Amino acid sequence: MSRSSFTLSCHAPSAVLRFLVLACIMVGLVGTGMPVSAQGNPAAASATRIAEAEAEVRAVDRALDSKVDDDDRRELRDRAQGAKDSTDQAVSDLTEQLALVNARITGLGTPTPGEAEAPELVAQRKALSLLRSTIDAAIKRGRLAGVEAGQLVDEIDQSKAAQFNEKLSSKAPSPLSPAFWTIVLEQAPRDWRRVGLFLKQGGEQIAQQWRGGIPWQALLGFALAVMLIGPVRLGGHRLAQRRLIAEAPPSRVRRSAYTFWRVAVGTLCPLAAAFIFVQGLRWAGLLPQRWTSFLDGFVFASGVAGFTAAVTGAVLMRSQPSWRIAPLDNETAQRLRPLSWGLTLLTFITTMVMSFEGAIGSSRSAVIASQAVEALLHLLLIVATLVVLGQLRARRIAQEDAATHAGVSAGLSVATLVAWIAVGVAGLALLVGYIWFSWFVALMIGWTVLLGSALYLMLVAADDIATSVFVRDSKVGVTLTRALGVRGSMIDQFGLVLSGMIRLVLVLLTLGVLLQPFGASGDPGAVFDQITSVADGVKIGNVWISPGAILRGLVVLFVGLGLVRLFMRWLEQRYLPATDLDGSGRNSVSLVARYIGIALAVIWALASLGIGVERIALLLSALSVGIGFGLQAITQNFVSGLILLAERPIKIGDLIRVGTDEGDVKRISVRSTEIELADHSTLIVPNSELITKSVLNKTLAGPLGRVQIQFSVPIETDADMVRGIVLDCFTAEEAVLADPAPKAFIDSIVDGRIHFNCFAHVESPRAAYGTRSAVLFALLSALRDKDIEIGTLPQKMELVRHGGTASPAAPAPPGQDETKMK
Repeated sequence: MSRSSFTLSCHAPSAVLRFLVLACIMVGLVGTGMPVSAQGNPAAASATRIAEAEAEVRAVDRALDSKVDDDDRRELRDRAQGAKDSTDQAVSDLTEQLALVNARITGLGTPTPGEAEAPELVAQRKALSLLRSTIDAAIKRGRLAGVEAGQLVDEIDQSKAAQFNEKLSSKAPSPLSPAFWTIVLEQAPRDWRRVGLFLKQGGEQIAQQWRGGIPWQALLGFALAVMLIGPVRLGGHRLAQRRLIAEAPPSRVRRSAYTFWRVAVGTLCPLAAAFIFVQGLRWAGLLPQRWTSFLDGFVFASGVAGFTAAVTGAVLMRSQPSWRIAPLDNETAQRLRPLSWGLTLLTFITTMVMSFEGAIGSSRSAVIASQAVEALLHLLLIVATLVVLGQLRARRIAQEDAATHAGVSAGLSVATLVAWIAVGVAGLALLVGYIWFSWFVALMIGWTVLLGSALYLMLVAADDIATSVFVRDSKVGVTLTRALGVRGSMIDQFGLVLSGMIRLVLVLLTLGVLLQPFGASGDPGAVFDQITSVADGVKIGNVWISPGAILRGLVVLFVGLGLVRLFMRWLEQRYLPATDLDGSGRNSVSLVARYIGIALAVIWALASLGIGVERIALLLSALSVGIGFGLQAITQNFVSGLILLAERPIKIGDLIRVGTDEGDVKRISVRSTEIELADHSTLIVPNSELITKSVLNKTLAGPLGRVQIQFSVPIETDADMVRGIVLDCFTAEEAVLADPAPKAFIDSIVDGRIHFNCFAHVESPRAAYGTRSAVLFALLSALRDKDIEIGTLPQKMELVRHGGTASPAAPAPPGQDETKMK
């Protein structure tokens, strides 16, 4: 991207003059009593900040005309970003002042035609109009300066990315060809002379600075360095473990705290040891000036190596498996620990070689040769690690230890496949001659493993701390419940949400660090910008190249759906169980969240293709005609499903009757509802049927079920005794509820029989049928024991002759049922 042809330098005198005029007008208005601000003159201060930002932008622009290294580029970017932030804040302040001036002008009103205004009003109106135009011009200049500062930031980022791409595409002779080693051997004598000169000059400076006495400062620094690496580091581990076991309650937080303590001690002790050793040499006056950058690199390499060893050791935790966070068995930890020490050693050697080459000014051929050796060593270490992991996995599969590798085998397989592909590409590039590319890929694999391990530890620790501190049973949770009356479920939900937010921030920070070599600034806010810049395709006019655009859209869609899947897993397994919602409510929230997430993923994928929201709306409006004619049923069911999820007239677990079918609701989606019938078959009902037609929901108002028993006894029978028998039968049945209490009523007395209508309630309509059968068994047995004849409703029999008239039948004897036949 080229910088804008318009520069601020040509307008600098007029800008300064405008700002001075603005300041004078503001001071004059303040002197006349206008309430511009309660604290001095903020508008003039904002104008001054804009002028300073313009000068800073011009300085950065001139500095970019010359060649700059990485450190200068980073400094220039910070200066341009600071100028942009300053102009944005100044424009915001001036916008507020412009609103105050406009309000003041509005308060003065409009002049009345034909009437002369007071001279003070005329002067104030004129001054306010001039002030408004001046502030408006300053706002425009501030916005322009902010735009140019942002362009400079983008140019610096893109130049860094372009330099990186140039290194990736650089090609040298293949290490297998004689030409490669011929160039190295030709430059070797000069490189050896540089090494000898470096050592000779350093030795001469040490000899000159030697005063003949014992360099106790250097010896003390060396002794302290040895103490820090050995006894202090190991003692810190043991001390933290004892204190945590003795004082901290047994919980996941204790394990996470010990892990982070190990990482901190394992990183700071080598770093401090190297720093104290170098400072001892410096205090003793034995540090050669030319060795300063090399020894500073030694300090940095010690810190990086210590961090690598500490993080990998904290993940594996070979000697203390009970404190291990990662789901690894002892055999895996034992096999991988030597490889982690190999990674630590390679990291230290690689950093030291880079520092040494920079200190002596090695030739390009020597640098390429060292990078080839380093790339080969890293690739061999990666291959050894992959082979060990493959052996361990094959042994587990052979032993059918499903509990150990269940849930991680798929992810491990994908990661292993990607690693093998990366190693193969890097190895092939090394053989062909793309040495820097191979070196970079090999180092990035190790760097990714290291960052991934550190990220895993941080994610687990963040979840442990957030979900242990903010839980209803913790001290914080009990305090919030008692002091503020907060519900326990709300505290649990806050802990889960806080854990998710912290983990998201940690992922973004790690992505920013991981993408730094690709041109990212490392700031959390720039991560998405970097992802967007990587995903940009080739554009010719207004047309994007279709293969890349389609591939990018598919990648973005898969990433979006993967994020939706992870979010749904967290929502369904972690957040929703901590709420007070029932199963149906959780299903409604889960379904709505899933469809919203899928819709956002699709919109994100379309946006990556260059299809904006307005085009999506146009597409939907074009499809609405087809939806109106051909997809009416689907649309109706979809809308009905949303109504069911929102109003919840039918919930999961309800016992409903649709037409002649009765069963339990098992699943509600946006298209249909699944009902499990009594014979365990599934009835799939479109949602529109449940909205537009009558549905009997037996568990909507309450979960109770009712048992009804109707029978008759002869009129000579003691009705009170029969009622007592019925109530005793109800009471003896465990499924019958005491509240509401069972009731027995005399419904009628017809044809010499007493008709009883009895009711009882059970916990669920599903239990009514079985309970009614059990009560009937008990009732029949009790009535037979009392010699009480039981019957059903009296019925009448009529005989109908075919082809003739019906003649009345003889009346049935008392106590017998009569049947009506036609």
